[in-house]
Amino acid sequence: MPDTVAGEDGAATAVASATPWWRSPRSWLRPDDLLREPLYRRLWSSVFISSFGNQITMLALPLAAVVLLHATPTQMGWLTAMELAPFALFSLPAGVWLDRMRKLPVYVAGEAVVAFALASIPAAWALGVLGMPFLYGTGFLIGCVNVVAGSAAQIVLTQIVPRPRLVEAHAKNALAGSFAEVTGPGAAGALIRLVGAPIALLVNAGILAVSVTILRGLRVDEPAHALVRGAFKAALQEGLQFVAGTRLLGVLAAAVGGWQLCNHMATVVQILFATRELGLDERQLGLCYVGLGIGTVSAGIVGHRLSARIGVGACLLLGFAVTGFGWLQLALAPVGRWGVASFVLMLVCFGSGAVLIFINFLALRQAVTPQHLLGRMTSTMRWLILLPAPVGALLGGWIGEHAGLRWSLGAAGASCLLLAAAALAFSGLRKVRKLPTVAQDGA
Repeated sequence: MPDTVAGEDGAATAVASATPWWRSPRSWLRPDDLLREPLYRRLWSSVFISSFGNQITMLALPLAAVVLLHATPTQMGWLTAMELAPFALFSLPAGVWLDRMRKLPVYVAGEAVVAFALASIPAAWALGVLGMPFLYGTGFLIGCVNVVAGSAAQIVLTQIVPRPRLVEAHAKNALAGSFAEVTGPGAAGALIRLVGAPIALLVNAGILAVSVTILRGLRVDEPAHALVRGAFKAALQEGLQFVAGTRLLGVLAAAVGGWQLCNHMATVVQILFATRELGLDERQLGLCYVGLGIGTVSAGIVGHRLSARIGVGACLLLGFAVTGFGWLQLALAPVGRWGVASFVLMLVCFGSGAVLIFINFLALRQAVTPQHLLGRMTSTMRWLILLPAPVGALLGGWIGEHAGLRWSLGAAGASCLLLAAAALAFSGLRKVRKLPTVAQDGA
């Protein structure tokens, strides 16, 4: 654990910086709780702060397109696709590059660049040049950062937390996001209503700057011998061959990639459905999104124990079913009060289901991968699972524009439930009860 040299888990030596309010363990924590570790507690604090800011972006960016620029469903699909395109274009080489670099500086720089990108939107609005092409470009830039810095962030966690406790760590990180999702959407909706979406994005840029300050105080020692050397092409091939040759990773990529297609079919029309079908304004929409936080908090609290009880694979598949049900019932809901209640229920289902999926998915793929391959495995897996996402976004937008927004939601929900049933029957994931172990570098 932090402040010591990690043992067989292969994590690097980590030394926490001295920051008084961070370092004193809380009396209400269990003796073995991860949050008693100063280094992890500081990382968790950064995750919480940036997650709070993300609640603003999650509402403000699509609302800027829908309200200010009157975007069509197809344009919303293209906006999402532009944010995802960098994963298809750059994930594989980014993984090789990451395994040659220290991960923490990449993570910190990524947060700073996203803050700059978000701040550019209100600047463009003030100058009168804000349009859909500008939002497409900003989304593409943020996607490029997420390809590299997002992978780096996941690897930094493995340098701080022993592998047997990765499900717990991912659950706690999800819980940090969950607390932000409970308090953030209502505040974000009120802020957007008060000052407008562009200025709200500027506020988020400031929040991300705080996260950057916290991350810069981390001290994670990544020895030079842990970095990959040699020819770029050979390193790239090694990562691809590892993922292709590990059956569990292939199964996870296929299953979660299918879920991402369904997810983005629904996501591109959610804001449009809420504002145009249900008639919600920015403040009302923000209050509804508290349901997302309720779902993620609930799953963040019980997810680790649920995985231990029914198995990590079955818990992941349960997440598929829960999110699919949420989208399908919204597609069938009436307008009016029941429609708003159904929208909130969909957000609760999505929040809880997504947490169940990703705390187990991330832990499984990290547990089975040697330390020196983590960068390439992470980027390769992100590439594989997000390849279907732009297709889902464009398909959802096209269906929404030509058949109706409900049809996009219904297609996403029905497809996700079918995916859950097929994966339960044929993937073998239900038999994976515990995290696998792998011989680590130098063990």
